[in-house]
Amino acid sequence: MKQRSSITNYLIIAICASYLIQLLVPSYESNFLLYRAGIESGEYYRLLTVALLHGGLLHLGFNMYSLHLLGTPVENFYGRGRYITILLISQLAASCASIFLNAANVYSIGASGAIFGLFGALAVSGRAMGVDFRSIGTIILLNFALGFMVSGIDWHAHLGGLIGGAAATWALKSFRRRY
Repeated sequence: MKQRSSITNYLIIAICASYLIQLLVPSYESNFLLYRAGIESGEYYRLLTVALLHGGLLHLGFNMYSLHLLGTPVENFYGRGRYITILLISQLAASCASIFLNAANVYSIGASGAIFGLFGALAVSGRAMGVDFRSIGTIILLNFALGFMVSGIDWHAHLGGLIGGAAATWALKSFRRRY
């Protein structure tokens, strides 16, 4: 039986390729990062493209490792379509939280909002997936604490992604039971 390709792996490849372009093309980052004036001028694509950018190799490495660790079980449990839905809603919620809660001159980059959405998905469905909720809760709290201790981390986006991912997962889980 032929095994299906993982959306998580494709995302990791796409984000890493985007980071390489970011390093090679000087204007690339400014065309896709998230900031309020860009959204107010109708550049809504930035709500999603922000996840393709990263602020260095360490930032990229942590996010891709987290995406692999968290995304793989969520994708396997919910399937491709629902997994993509959870990620998109998480990223949109993260970006909206960043735009509305940060000062107008703050810009954001990175996929961590969507990754926090995966934490939200695990918080909602972790037990059914065989994941210990206490360990997920501890990891979420440690990551939030890191966001307050290290400057330049957009904890607003993390919070928005977490709430968006939990809400999307809860809705998909509820929808799944009814049909």
